[in-house]
Amino acid sequence: MRGLLLALSFLLAQGAWAQEMDRSPRPPVNPRLPVAVVEPSVVPAPEVDLPTATAALPEAVPDDALARSLRPVPRPSALAERIAALKATSNAPGLDLSGQEPQDEVDLAAIPPPSKKEERRKKRERASMKGAVCGVPAIKGEEIARISSKVKGCGVEDPVLVTSVSGVRLSQPATVDCSIAKALNSWVDEVAQPAFDGRLVELQIAAHYICRSRNNVKGAKISEHGKGRAVDISAFILSNGKVLTVSRDYNRLLRRIYKAGCNYFMTTLGPGSDGYHEDHFHFDTSARSGGRYCR
Repeated sequence: MRGLLLALSFLLAQGAWAQEMDRSPRPPVNPRLPVAVVEPSVVPAPEVDLPTATAALPEAVPDDALARSLRPVPRPSALAERIAALKATSNAPGLDLSGQEPQDEVDLAAIPPPSKKEERRKKRERASMKGAVCGVPAIKGEEIARISSKVKGCGVEDPVLVTSVSGVRLSQPATVDCSIAKALNSWVDEVAQPAFDGRLVELQIAAHYICRSRNNVKGAKISEHGKGRAVDISAFILSNGKVLTVSRDYNRLLRRIYKAGCNYFMTTLGPGSDGYHEDHFHFDTSARSGGRYCR
């Protein structure tokens, strides 16, 4: 009797467990798929060859069965053929994977070296810029530090110390800004030197930067000399040693080159202009709005 009761209890427990399994939310196995779903705890089956697996599928499997499956599908035949064609093309000389011909490479060994004439020209260009200021090879000198002053209106923001212009040396280094240096260089190159038939070798500099009033008159405005935009020339020295001074030799030649200065400078003052410039030429590049002032 006791054994019968134990057997009956065992059968009732098995039935309850089966009902519990029926109520489980786990989806049932899809009988239409060729391979059963593998539980996560079970070691996955080894990979199989896709074409073989695909061919083994029964005809009853619907078309979207593979789309719902997690198995990888075979590569489309068109794509496989395209990749094979690109690989074959990449082995051809002169072509890359895109099938385009690369640009011709430059053979450096085939480029001839520069001729002696080109080397001499480059050497002259390098030499011409040596010691040049204001970006002009013909203006020689050096850049110097900014000049400041306690006097309002005096000082130079970007001064240079010029020693020669267009191959003509200055009797003393002139502290000026690049505006007057460039104007003086052009005037010497295009006017003064041709007037002396190329024999001009030096300019006698009477004044350059100095913080003072105009004509040294007390209470007057600051001179362009105090701004680094003016230079005074008192004499011209030629290659034969001859010296032509403005005070003693203001002849027709000097008058002509002085008058031509009005095309290069904003202000030109000399003998007969105002009584303050009887022995020198005053040239400046003032920023006045009233135009040029040539006397």
